[in-house]
Amino acid sequence: MKFLVPIALTLLATSIGELRAQSSTPSTNGEFQAGQPLGSVNEAGQFVSITGNVKVYGSFRYAESCIYDPQRQLIIVMNAGVPQEVEPNDGYVSLLHVDGSVYTTKWIGATRDGLTLNHPRGSALHDGWLYTADIDVVRTFDLVTGKPGRSFPIEGATYLNGIAVTNDGTVFVSNTRPPECIYKISPAGEVSTFLEGKPLAMPNGLAIDRQGHLVSVNVSDNAVLTFDPTSGKLLQTEHSVESGNDGLVVVEDGTKYVSSVRYGSISKIPPGQPATLIAAGIPTPASMCYVTPQKQLVIPMNNNNAVAIIKLSE
Repeated sequence: MKFLVPIALTLLATSIGELRAQSSTPSTNGEFQAGQPLGSVNEAGQFVSITGNVKVYGSFRYAESCIYDPQRQLIIVMNAGVPQEVEPNDGYVSLLHVDGSVYTTKWIGATRDGLTLNHPRGSALHDGWLYTADIDVVRTFDLVTGKPGRSFPIEGATYLNGIAVTNDGTVFVSNTRPPECIYKISPAGEVSTFLEGKPLAMPNGLAIDRQGHLVSVNVSDNAVLTFDPTSGKLLQTEHSVESGNDGLVVVEDGTKYVSSVRYGSISKIPPGQPATLIAAGIPTPASMCYVTPQKQLVIPMNNNNAVAIIKLSE
């Protein structure tokens, strides 16, 4: 395979022992608490933030998706935690610097008091809120405090996955397992089925393009589908290099990047052009995000408990 775009690929991982050491701490007051930036208590009993000459990497447990917060210039990573059959309500959220080093190991999930977050997958930002797809519920969290906000249970959902939010606050969320569909949540909180059946084929990653259209990728094939967000009309079909897709990023010039979670590759699809492969051999690349100032893709790697960073060429 010929890589047509120069890249630099960095893997940031966490060992199992480190992950166990990062388990949520109990709380005594029963109220939600957000985790603090990395630091420790010194001999005098004072909390000291980690000094700037130290870089810590890791903090992941089955990383599913990420989203870049331009206000704080931090990367938000959704972690599923341990399997539900082992321990329910173990999902958590990490905060990373743009170089991939850890800002807060468990920002949401520092304690379980006042928190339900079972298996977060896709993530999106809108109007000061973090949105995530959590099995059969869309949950929201305040971007400043991390505190849980509104939740939107979706009756009939079995495996909520990708999520995208339009400028007016309309939420779209994919259900990858039967019923294979995309649900819609209106700004008023009304839930409906937006699309169901072909050309959806295990729909996964979602994004909103520069025209406000909804873009979706499938796991079962390599179709990249663009829909009218009001009527559901299929406007365009493009194709990534490989199938088995999960992550989807649409950048400002309309270029799409698609990650194949099954086959470990990243496709680039410029407007009006065929897809090319820009990276391969990445273990389980999931729902990625784009960090605009650094022009880099950040790619969670599921059960590899890591993220990958691809610096894109100019």
